[in-house]
Amino acid sequence: MKMLQDKSFLKTSLASKSIVDKVVDQITAAIINGELKPGDKLPTEMEMCESFQVGRNSIREAIKILSAFGVVHIKHAEGTFVSDRFHSRMLDPVLYGLILQKDSATEIMELRQVFDTGILYVAIEKVTPKSIERIKGALVDLEGEILREVASPEKALDADIAFHNTIVQSTNNKLISYIAGYIDRITIPSRIRTMQKIMSSGKHVDFINLHKRITEVIEKRQIDLIEPTVKDHYQFWKLELSSSAQGECGKD
Repeated sequence: MKMLQDKSFLKTSLASKSIVDKVVDQITAAIINGELKPGDKLPTEMEMCESFQVGRNSIREAIKILSAFGVVHIKHAEGTFVSDRFHSRMLDPVLYGLILQKDSATEIMELRQVFDTGILYVAIEKVTPKSIERIKGALVDLEGEILREVASPEKALDADIAFHNTIVQSTNNKLISYIAGYIDRITIPSRIRTMQKIMSSGKHVDFINLHKRITEVIEKRQIDLIEPTVKDHYQFWKLELSSSAQGECGKD
């Protein structure tokens, strides 16, 4: 257990926002800039009340919020401590914030495109022969699923997600894996509609060829082809978002 020595973050004035938000922001900022480190014990309620010039209820509410996000954890009879490990729920506020954004579908797609581009750069740097074999195996599974005589868009999407997950895993980066999982969750509704349109329009082979290109870019470490390959990979999804937007406009 580490006792916090430097409590300079308590001296910052809380002049704006709601009281609880100000306390949350100040404690979070102290963690980000290193004043509070993983495993550190937070000052007592009384110390924070006196330093921030706020009531005990505001401090307790702020701690509840930080605890719910996994930023701190409470040990009864011991105090409140900065979490020393990553919790997936830390990303939940980001996830919900993205979903609630107006006109978020296109922005989420753009976020995923930027993220996929970055993943390929890391994958090319870290990929191993075993990783490449796993990616190729996932590609075979995807091809088999989407080319079935009676194909299921839902199962094809599951195989598509599995293919991309093998690439994510090849980065050997837990944070990338966590964030990729969250991005997958918020993109599933529009991706399933995209898969349905791919199948109904007979673009199965084109879809598979795009994935083969990604596999080749990784295997041959074709860094200069990453961005055009990812851009082409998103052509079906962009069409789906465009047609969905037009459909919404038609309802007005």
